[in-house]
Amino acid sequence: MSDTIRFDGTTVNAPDAMALAQFYAEITGGIVRGSAHWAAVSTGAAIIAFQQVEDFEPPTWPGGSAPTQLHLDFFVDDLEATGARATAAGARLLEVQPNEHCRVYTDPAGHPFCLSTWEARQLFER
Repeated sequence: MSDTIRFDGTTVNAPDAMALAQFYAEITGGIVRGSAHWAAVSTGAAIIAFQQVEDFEPPTWPGGSAPTQLHLDFFVDDLEATGARATAAGARLLEVQPNEHCRVYTDPAGHPFCLSTWEARQLFER
């Protein structure tokens, strides 16, 4: 036994955990495991999990009656090509776009996520 705490992943609320996990597996090339109540996607580098909640209300972007409390960021090389892949899988490009290096979409359940050419790991490589 040890007192080590290791970050394992992020869990997001969903109306159907398996369906949302399958969406993210499709756009990332990940592998899905779980059920309609709790499912996860492994991309090799990260794990995103989804838990089913009753009366799910999708967040609104950038504000509104159900404000966004988190969003997922994905590093990409080509915003146009990856945007086309995401929309073909069921994502929707949002009207409000905060900058030129990323595009904000919603997944089929309404969660915002970003495809970005700016890699957050850069913050730690100085």
